[in-house]
Amino acid sequence: MLHGALNVQQRAAATHGERDGAGRFGAGPLLVIAGAGTGKTATLAYRVAHLVAQGVDPARILLLTFSRRAAQEMERRAQRLLAQAAILPWAGTFHAIGARLLRIYAGRIGLDPAFGILDRGDAADLLDVVRHELGFSSVRQRFPRKDTCLAIYSRRVNSGRPLEQVLQETFPWCAGWREELASLFRRYVERKQASGVLDYDDLLLWWHAAMAEPALAAEIGARFDHVLVDEYQDTNALQAQILLALKPDGRGVTVVGDDAQSIYAFRAAEVGNILDFPSKFDPPARCVALEINYRSVQPVLDAAGALIAQAVRRHPKALHAHRAGGARPQLVTVIDERAQADWVIDAVLRHREAAVPLRRQAVLFRSAHHSAGLEIELTRRNVPFVKHGGLKFLEAAHVKDLLAVLRWAENPRNSIAGFRSLQLMTDVGPATAQRCLDALHGAPRRLPEMLAAFPPPAAAREEWIAFAALMRELVEPSARWPAQMEPLRRWYQPLLERRHDDAAVRAADLDMLQSVAAQFGTRERFLTGLALDPPQAGSDLAGDPLRDEDYLMLSTVHSAKGQEWDAVYLINVSDGSFPNEYATGTPEEIEEERRLLYVAMTRARDALYLVEPQRYYLTAQPRRGDVHVYGARSRFLDEAVLARLDRIAPDGCGAVERAGPAAGSGQAAGAGGQAAPGVPAPRADSPLPVDVAARVHGMW
Repeated sequence: MLHGALNVQQRAAATHGERDGAGRFGAGPLLVIAGAGTGKTATLAYRVAHLVAQGVDPARILLLTFSRRAAQEMERRAQRLLAQAAILPWAGTFHAIGARLLRIYAGRIGLDPAFGILDRGDAADLLDVVRHELGFSSVRQRFPRKDTCLAIYSRRVNSGRPLEQVLQETFPWCAGWREELASLFRRYVERKQASGVLDYDDLLLWWHAAMAEPALAAEIGARFDHVLVDEYQDTNALQAQILLALKPDGRGVTVVGDDAQSIYAFRAAEVGNILDFPSKFDPPARCVALEINYRSVQPVLDAAGALIAQAVRRHPKALHAHRAGGARPQLVTVIDERAQADWVIDAVLRHREAAVPLRRQAVLFRSAHHSAGLEIELTRRNVPFVKHGGLKFLEAAHVKDLLAVLRWAENPRNSIAGFRSLQLMTDVGPATAQRCLDALHGAPRRLPEMLAAFPPPAAAREEWIAFAALMRELVEPSARWPAQMEPLRRWYQPLLERRHDDAAVRAADLDMLQSVAAQFGTRERFLTGLALDPPQAGSDLAGDPLRDEDYLMLSTVHSAKGQEWDAVYLINVSDGSFPNEYATGTPEEIEEERRLLYVAMTRARDALYLVEPQRYYLTAQPRRGDVHVYGARSRFLDEAVLARLDRIAPDGCGAVERAGPAAGSGQAAGAGGQAAPGVPAPRADSPLPVDVAARVHGMW
């Protein structure tokens, strides 16, 4: 039976709908409130399979997700359920689907169907060029840098709020530059349109603008009988409005998400989209809550539930563990961040000896710099780890070089890509590159012919001839993809060796890029795919990031969403981190910080530890002057939450006077507060100043 593996709540969501008088299957609007670990992906995949089994044409199902991998996973699951191939031609991210629809309807909205797509780095670079052209880089007062300008622009586009409001609420120090920023963004839009490119935000903005035309909105909406949206709590104002324009009456609309896991307001996500979804339709949308948790043990769910129960607005749900038993989470009070690192590493290694691999354990933190001391100690004690973050793969210079050449070949109007490509050659600087681009825009000739006719600097003559020949090969309509990567790599190899000392290492990155290119049927799909769903690091392409037999995961909470581990250690659980000191200006910000802590806690399957240092040193060398402050207990750990935690204070930490509303509550273990198996137990006696016996023993 198709739905035999589902529980009652999942089955209700998957089978929602009925046949009309003509025998066609239809459904009113549905909101699936999917608590953490309740089988959201499986439920959505079963719903897709159910629709197809009821006779719905797969080509008339639109599945919108927040990553290409999520769309592929749901499609694979639905294929297995139905024993069919290629089931969902319209599955992908909002931005990818937007790009596809914009190419189809480009002629109707005044857009070149061959438009290029700027990634975040290229968009910031173009803004920087325009910023310099307008003279804002030479003003005597501090004008926002390119990344800040792009963040302001993106927030303005995705939130739909006026620029003045965005500046006042999110970038108050930039409010005095309102007029200058408006002129900067106007020129930026003009440059994009002249170059025939859209940036990441434009894909939603143009789609949204197209849907503002009723006839066009009806035509696009009529392409689909059912629209399913995953992670609806992470949608922004534009995405919610696009969905309503596709299906104004809600027929065929299913959204899945968890308001308790809405943590991306910095990307303009609106938790109100999922909270207010039922009331957008008349009659209101049906709500189905998934409450059986297949991830965590009940004590972890009880603590997390007590935390989220404090929320001002939420869709009510009570999570119940599918697995029996489990240890209570622990609140571990340590003297300072150095002691925190020692305690966490000891606990990690004890779990490892208890048959919990390092890769099934994770240390989570609010901000990336919170793990600095821990990373040093992990390295000293030879514990391998991987941290989410660092230089992203597509931001590496050699990768951007190759992609710029491909983007220019794909769209000769893409002056941003051309500007970078030309300067790869010897003695070709910004002035020469700009003259070449001006010549191209003023002449009717094709790109290869223009390059062949343009007089290059003497030192670049041979390279220029080779580059013109390469571009002739790349723009040839009969050129096959991904075979075009071979001549491009041959042309770029001498430049790679000349420009980078570690050319061999960087060449390996390009090998991975070339292997990824083979996964796409056309060059346009390859470039679009990388721009819309970029790999975060070379490891995303190559597999495991370390050759070691095992490694510990370090991650910010934002990067950990959607993941799970057997043991989770959440560090720096103090006011200032949870909530973050810079996110307490409004009630809405504090509510999101609460949800962030909830997401962190619900990543744990079996063991959860919240570690709170009592002291935070104000200098990098705590022994020099011992300048420190006392950390206040997180305001989110009220009595209801504390009642569901076992409290321990290793090495006599509880003797230190606490600051904050719950002073003294971390002094000793509460009822049942013994350390869980595989975890360091609190010691009653103080350690010896110098343990000679241990040192001698340690020699062997």
